[in-house]
Amino acid sequence: MSDTLHSGSEGSDTATTGLARNALNLPELVFTAMAALAPLTLVVAVMPLHFFVGGPAVPGGYLVAAAVMGLFAVGLTTIMRYIRNTGAFYAIIARGLGKVPGSASALLAIVAYNALQVSTYGALGLYAADVVEQVFGIDAPWWLYGAVALVLVALLGYRGITASAKVLTVVLTLEMVALAALAVAILADGGTGPLSLTPFSPSTVLDPSNGPMYGLIFGAFMGFESTVIYSEETAGGARTMRRATYAVVAVIGVFYAAIAYVIVSAYGVGDIATAASEDPAGLVVVLFDRYTSAWVGELVSVLLLLSAFAALLALHNASNRYAFALGRERLIPSAFARTHPTTRSPWVAGLTQSAVAAVVLVACVALDVDPYLGLLLWGSALGFLGIIALWALCALAAVVYMRRHHPEVGLWRSAVAPLLAAVALAVVFVLVIANFDLFSGGTPAVNATLFTIAALAVVGGVGRALYLRARVPEVYARLGTTDAGADPAHEPADEPVAEPTDEPRTW
Repeated sequence: MSDTLHSGSEGSDTATTGLARNALNLPELVFTAMAALAPLTLVVAVMPLHFFVGGPAVPGGYLVAAAVMGLFAVGLTTIMRYIRNTGAFYAIIARGLGKVPGSASALLAIVAYNALQVSTYGALGLYAADVVEQVFGIDAPWWLYGAVALVLVALLGYRGITASAKVLTVVLTLEMVALAALAVAILADGGTGPLSLTPFSPSTVLDPSNGPMYGLIFGAFMGFESTVIYSEETAGGARTMRRATYAVVAVIGVFYAAIAYVIVSAYGVGDIATAASEDPAGLVVVLFDRYTSAWVGELVSVLLLLSAFAALLALHNASNRYAFALGRERLIPSAFARTHPTTRSPWVAGLTQSAVAAVVLVACVALDVDPYLGLLLWGSALGFLGIIALWALCALAAVVYMRRHHPEVGLWRSAVAPLLAAVALAVVFVLVIANFDLFSGGTPAVNATLFTIAALAVVGGVGRALYLRARVPEVYARLGTTDAGADPAHEPADEPVAEPTDEPRTW
């Protein structure tokens, strides 16, 4: 099916030329996906909470999470052989579980990715304010730096995925080098004594009391699925996506486990949880000062700022592509499917996303919301709540779709691996709900509000699908069916979807 999808009543101004083809190669796709995870920011700002909850079990916990995500990747990459759609989870769930669940997942994805992206402005604003004050002695509010970052992200997103990929590649490389340098320095020094295998022992890692820890650790993998979000813009098709997805899961899982292990070694198996509870903000930063040169610690402060910016840009692009996909199939206004004639970026979706972020920033300033305890934690909690639900549903949808249409790929790929992943991710989803206060750090009222926002997104998606089924069945029939395996500029366009003249005008 062509990317060109518009209604006759709306005219050709809503048509899209589609996203840029072959814009990303394998390394760029891997770096773009990994940048969304913001490794340095996670290790410095989030991993201390993992240690506070799970103590020395955290390194092994990352390997367990990587194994589960690897199982998920088996089903995800297999089904993407047959569904090449930047709507990713939406398209997969719609094909496997039905158009109504697919529509619900679509709006939940929009809310989740936007929540993750906008919340990161809180972290960036804090890091930028700290760096500028240390280096230049200028004391400025966090939201000012957030506003500057918002403009830069909007401009880079407008310039297209290629420009973004180059920026993300450089920043991510610097992040990984800084963390690797810290690990080497700690291991060379010897930490607190002989290396211990306790952090990887089954009795430590699989202790039933570690449930809350796993709820947190899986959040470290948020964003790995963006390899399939860029499916329409990647050279090499399903093979490149498959390699990139496995690479991201493996590298992130092993790398995080290794970094967590050296941090445990620096503090000691018996003391890591206490150290994390006493000084979570400085748990990792102080290690740079203790084991590396003074200039490395100063560099890390700058890299934290760049890490947050890279995550902002990566999540901005992911959010835009979901909006593009939904606009193309008219779950949301079709204007979101417009792309720039030169860069092929979804510029309407990008500008809208930036406008939403600006509104949230203004609201935070007006209501005096704390950039970390409020904006960052609340938005991240809402985002992960939605993403983990989408992971579980997508794994289940992969089983249904593959067994129904492509059982020839084998039992392991079509059923066993994705079904195991679906069960594991459903358990994680329950753990997230049960320990939601650890994610949000909010009051019961705040948590109730976040749950309500997620629920409204689901209800809105269901309502939109039911409306289309009753009033515009031609549009409903196409939900989740766009296959962008070929460039629409070189294939005939589908017939426009004409709305019945006796029905009210829809988006």
